Amino acid sequence: MGRLISLTASDTHHFSAYEAGDANAKRALVVVQEIFGLTHWMRAVCDELADHHGYHVIAPALFDRAERDVVLPYDSSGMAKGLALREKISPDGLLADVTAAAHALNHHGHSRVGILGFCWGGLVAWEAATRSREFAAACAWYGGGIAAVSHEKPHCPVQLHFGGEDDHIPHTDITTIRENRPEVEIFVYDDAGHGFGCSDRPSFNKPARDLAHERTMAFFDSHL
Repeated sequence: MGRLISLTASDTHHFSAYEAGDANAKRALVVVQEIFGLTHWMRAVCDELADHHGYHVIAPALFDRAERDVVLPYDSSGMAKGLALREKISPDGLLADVTAAAHALNHHGHSRVGILGFCWGGLVAWEAATRSREFAAACAWYGGGIAAVSHEKPHCPVQLHFGGEDDHIPHTDITTIRENRPEVEIFVYDDAGHGFGCSDRPSFNKPARDLAHERTMAFFDSHL
């Protein structure tokens, strides 16, 4: 099981993070939360990556910039509060937090760090890949908003996963990303909706999740 730690970003912001695995792990990842915070499922993802795949993982609590210790329910009220909190946090602040997590992994001896984001975290992972050079590879699952910034070129290999039945991310967004960034590997799971990878959400789609997970692990195996 993982543990909570405290990190400090370059702008002196102190925040919590969930850490799983250790310096002896073969690979390192920053895992970026959904719009619901560091939920039980997000922590379980970190634990699985550490326990079953040999990763050292740090997941920053991004909401700490607006309100500390936020974990929201997977329902409309949780979504509404998460979106409201997100509006209070600047992209520069988010980048500072994931960068601090990467530096913490560097400090433990990991020279190459990847970033994996879900939902809101998928957009954060994309922006980390395009706006910094801290990461050796980036992967995003159903990252809303990527199309709007897909003109920005990633500095590392990127892999994206989308649900074909996602009612939050239109197919036109995926088309835009493909047109702007033909070098980026994109997978679409035809019968999967938004949040298909989260076992705590009604939209969970195990076959799509398992295939996306397999592809994600192979991607990081190749680049980290």
